[in-house]
Amino acid sequence: MVSSEQSHYQNFSLAKHGGRSKNTSFYSDTLLFAGGALVAFLVVWAFWSFFSPTPAPAPSFSYNSFTERKSAGSESVSASPLTSCADGASGFDMVLDPPDPNFYDDRKLSYSIEAPPVKNWDEKRMEWLKQHPSFAAGVENRILMVTGSQATPCKNPIGDYLLLKFFKNKVDYCRRHGIEIFYNNVLFQPKMFSFWAKTPTIKAAMLAHPEVEWIWWVDSDAAFTDMDFKLPLDRYKAHNLVIHGWPNLIYEKKSWTSINAGVFLIRNCQWTMDFMDVWASMGPQSPGYDKWGEILSSIFKDKIFPESDDQSGLIYLLLKEKEKWGNKIYVEGEYYFEGYWMEIVGRLDNITERYNDIEKRERRLRRRHAEKVSESNIPVWEEYLKDAGFGREGWRRPFITHFTGCQPCSGVHNKMYSGQTCIDAMQKALAFADNQVLRNYGFMHPDLLDPSTVNLVPFDYPA
Repeated sequence: MVSSEQSHYQNFSLAKHGGRSKNTSFYSDTLLFAGGALVAFLVVWAFWSFFSPTPAPAPSFSYNSFTERKSAGSESVSASPLTSCADGASGFDMVLDPPDPNFYDDRKLSYSIEAPPVKNWDEKRMEWLKQHPSFAAGVENRILMVTGSQATPCKNPIGDYLLLKFFKNKVDYCRRHGIEIFYNNVLFQPKMFSFWAKTPTIKAAMLAHPEVEWIWWVDSDAAFTDMDFKLPLDRYKAHNLVIHGWPNLIYEKKSWTSINAGVFLIRNCQWTMDFMDVWASMGPQSPGYDKWGEILSSIFKDKIFPESDDQSGLIYLLLKEKEKWGNKIYVEGEYYFEGYWMEIVGRLDNITERYNDIEKRERRLRRRHAEKVSESNIPVWEEYLKDAGFGREGWRRPFITHFTGCQPCSGVHNKMYSGQTCIDAMQKALAFADNQVLRNYGFMHPDLLDPSTVNLVPFDYPA
């Protein structure tokens, strides 16, 4: 006899909807990224997902010296286990702020992207950590996620609803991994709208958070679709900026679509202060903005609009100033640091089935546990996923799914597909991710295209 609760979950696979979960074939790098005008036009829409304009280890930053000072007898450093916690605010002394002067007391310090870059930032961060020792332990792996949207309501009737769901998705991921998040919806430099808005935001976040080593920018229309995956920070120890891209398209094809600047990880260090100053100098607040547009358009033949943009500016620095900047930039292409939604969403059903098959065989993965210890299952999953493969050819959950071209806030989507296609795909990916979160609370969506309905998860599901 099967209980009514269990009958709902005998096959908790994704509901199939005729035509709406079709797996569109965009599997060729040449078709996607080699410079066709159609695909280039698609990518430009992604840049307008943030702040649309309104009408009228680091080179000189070592932790060893601070560790030595602690071992030499810094009486304010506690040896309690809580002090060594690096996940979230637990163990941090949120009250202690000694009167000793630090960089915040310098009246010349400016958060503005137009101000000269802060000098000796590594030393100033180090001194601040010395004054606030509870933040020192684990600093090398501490991340602040930064994201945002425009200050005004969305023109798309469901745009604000969708942005809220995207934000919830990011908050869920951060909560599970002890990452703090800053959501910005104002322009820190009024002329730096749309895709350029991220650069002044990043500089301000660096100054506001000397306790973090990494700033992780994630566009508002990007969703985490693997809630367990963690950034392989050890891989990036010798680099200061991580972006998703394809080196052959950067250095051989010189394609404007060879990277995606909508998601990146950047180190909170002097190198970044200097780099952001150079990168931002190509922006609309700069006297050389028009000239930079001409330069970038002459280099990237597949660039379909004349204005200078952050993505082609970044590729320019990789190409033309590789020794100064490029050698510290890691071009990540081994996993979905951010992935194009049209090659991902149609595969989510199969991915769910593969994961369910693993859980049926492995009781440790079916065991209930508190959300706070969600990472405890990661080593177990890795035993089964080591041969799953990353990217289009694999069946591992994609880390980040980026809805390039869908424009959830404005609703002015790319004409290659319908608005409903975008909405359904966003709902499906967000519910796919939400199920990974809600399961800790005892519920799941039985139909990924019905975000309002959840069912109780039976004990020992999916055995």
